Amino acid sequence: MTAYVRPALSLVLLMTLVTGVLYPLAVTGIAQVAFPEQANGSLVRDARGVVRGSALIAQAFEGDAWFQPRPSAGAYATVASGASNLAPSNPVLAERVQSAASTQYQAAQGPVPQALLTTSASGLDPHLPPEAIAYQLPRVAAARQVAPERLQVLVDDATLRPLIGPPVVNVLALNQALERLAPLTER
Repeated sequence: MTAYVRPALSLVLLMTLVTGVLYPLAVTGIAQVAFPEQANGSLVRDARGVVRGSALIAQAFEGDAWFQPRPSAGAYATVASGASNLAPSNPVLAERVQSAASTQYQAAQGPVPQALLTTSASGLDPHLPPEAIAYQLPRVAAARQVAPERLQVLVDDATLRPLIGPPVVNVLALNQALERLAPLTER
């Protein structure tokens, strides 16, 4: 019996060491050397060096003075990330979308863009299409008492044009640029 158990236990211990310790340490070490920014969470810091979020994860902003990200089914918590799993025929989804649309609707601008009403697959997508940002621009400009043209320059600067896919805007980065342009504390 020990002829079978001993090699089996040795193999379990060896594989645990290789796959549970050595491989993760090697991957972590390579990531820290090759991609330190990404390996440490793509953290976004303000002018004082305080961490304000991650460039890879959306976060909530309160009030009309901020550009709002996509809605999140998990309240922007990484533990609860994921879609709401509500089918298009589900009345709960229809009520949530209708509530969000009525909150954000601006009569002079027409219908609210879909990206501001529906969650992304992860519920944490930090990007919005430029059209969704443009829809919010008049509201933010009025709340900040800044000319919309000045905000449009920020939006243009924050618009990312990937090699593949449509242009997107990182909402956290845009809001940081907005705070540098027109801080709320000055009023």
